[in-house]
Amino acid sequence: MSIKKKASAHWQGDLKTGIGSISTETGVLREAPYGFKARFEGGRGTNPEELIGAAHAGCFSMALSMILGDAGLKAESIDTQAEVTLDQLDGGFAITAVHLILKAKIPGASQQQFDELTSKAKEGCPVSKVLNAKISLEATLVS
Repeated sequence: MSIKKKASAHWQGDLKTGIGSISTETGVLREAPYGFKARFEGGRGTNPEELIGAAHAGCFSMALSMILGDAGLKAESIDTQAEVTLDQLDGGFAITAVHLILKAKIPGASQQQFDELTSKAKEGCPVSKVLNAKISLEATLVS
């Protein structure tokens, strides 16, 4: 089985003064603005790193939910934040790391079981597999 999802980007102008927009086939993002200022200077709009972070946090949360279910557990809550690092290297910019920060409330889970299952979700999440960056996880089991 193969599933394909689509997104698109439009860009006009040069790097620093140009402006772009990003859209997804579902319409959740429709011509969302992005540009140099949003990416490098904290300006308005979105940026690729933020979108990768959202995709990774969402994917990881769903993967963890599935893995918990396979272990006979059900989360009351899974809250994941993804911190994406963009570094300037000799050859240009690169996404070098993603740090996932998880706070989850999972009735009946021991700390050891939680650590094992969250690590499995980090490794098994499809977005983790596609990223060629150091991916770390800080997971807190809330009681």
